[in-house]
This record gives sequence, C-alpha cells and structure tokens, in this order.
Amino acid sequence: MVRPRKIFAQHWLKSEKALDAIVKAAECKEGDRILEIGPGTGILTRRLLPLVKSLVAVEIDFDLCKLLAKQLGKTENFLLLQGDFLTLDLASHLAAFTNFQQQNKVVANIPYNITGPILEKLLGTITNPNPQPFDSIVLLVQKEVAERLYAHPGSKAFGALSVRVQYLAKCEFICSVPAAAFQPPPKVDSAVVRLRPQTIEIPARDPRKLENLVKLGFSAKRKMLRNNLQPLIDRDRLTQLLEQLEINPQVRAEDLSVNQWVTLTNLLTLE
Repeated sequence: MVRPRKIFAQHWLKSEKALDAIVKAAECKEGDRILEIGPGTGILTRRLLPLVKSLVAVEIDFDLCKLLAKQLGKTENFLLLQGDFLTLDLASHLAAFTNFQQQNKVVANIPYNITGPILEKLLGTITNPNPQPFDSIVLLVQKEVAERLYAHPGSKAFGALSVRVQYLAKCEFICSVPAAAFQPPPKVDSAVVRLRPQTIEIPARDPRKLENLVKLGFSAKRKMLRNNLQPLIDRDRLTQLLEQLEINPQVRAEDLSVNQWVTLTNLLTLE
C-alpha cells in the first residue's frame, strides 16, 4: 500500500458517506466523460467507472500510478495519465485516444494547496473563460474555501474569489466532510461543492477592468470601496456612480453582488 505523502498534500478519503455524496452530486450518466484530478488509491475512481462512458485520471505520484495501472489498467473505459495537472496539456495527451476526449464533467478530491490554480484551469478567468466549459465540476475542497465559493454578498466569506468564480459558474454547497473522514486526517474540515459553468446574463464589457476593480476593491476589506478604488477612480465620481446604482456610498467590497460589480464596471467603461 502506498503511504500518503505530505509533498503532494495527500489525504485518503475513507468515508462511505462522503463518497456517496460526491457520486450523487456528479449526477453520472452513461454518456458522461469524466476527468478526475488526483485519483490517489482509486477509491472514488472505482465508484465512477461503472456509471460513465469514460474516465481520465491525472495523478502526479508515480508510485500511485503504478498501483492504479496494476489494479485498473485493463478497465476499458479508464485512462491514466501521470503528471502535474496544472502543467499537463490534456488535449495533446488525449489526441490519440478518441474515446477519452472532450470530458464533460470533473469529479475530484483535489490537493487543497493548489485549489486556486486548479479552479482557474478548469473555469478560466473573467478575462479568459474556459472556451469549452464543463457541464459540472464536483470537488472536495477545504471547507473555508468552499464557504468563499458559494458565499453571498454581505457575508464575511464573500471576497474576490467569490466574485471571480460566481461570474463564471453557479456554485452549490453539497455537504460538509469532517477531518476524521480522511487518513491521515487533515488539520481542517472539508466540503463538497458543485460548480455549474454559466454565461452571465449581463457580461462585463471590459472583463480585464472588472478583474482589476475586484482585485483592488478587496485589497483591504475593512476599508470602504471608494477608498480602495481611489487609485483608479476619483472618490467623488465613484460616489456619484454608487448613488446612481442606489448603493450606499460607504459600501465595502463584500457588500456588492456580482451583478453590481459588473454594472459598475460597465458604467466606468462607457466613460
């Protein structure tokens, strides 16, 4: 048995309840083509394989790859790629495997230390959204990060990450997963979330400006928005725009909804 390695932030999920919740949230259908990031020992992989058309697993740990290849290598709808998901050119690696191209769903227990970069690779950014979005993305993540992903405006958890992700996808909380559900247990609790990529009704006319405003707006959460955005917008002009949008001029960044961020950006773009 391969031992979990700290260098790869490995924690084996052992909870049947959590595994059931992940599989249920994935809403697997016969025609689905799944991408799994960090399959580990394959405990989730084995549950998914009988339910879908194909599954591509990307694992960075060479020893785990040997284990998975030995146990699942002869499974017709399973393809294992060894490498770092963040740098792997998935399309080129799958060019020769017709049955494993164009994954439409992601289901994964991802390493918590690279959650942000993984989300960016899956969803894209406000400026450069993923041109081929997935139908759904079901992830097991650190609970604190999960709370930021589905947070509502006005809550303490609502921040720049919330705006960036919610601009690109609808995020749903599925369930909490305690540290005891893993071996070895991490120092934090976890949660399962489901992201459904979407096209926002009123997009930003200048996506890069929106990204810059959000980054600057949340740079000091205790300060009022008009103070944080002062390097880009005159305070008096911003006050006028906020009043035009019927928003309190003393508002802080976390009090604006995603749509309000977009509307503010679009007003500024017209000037």
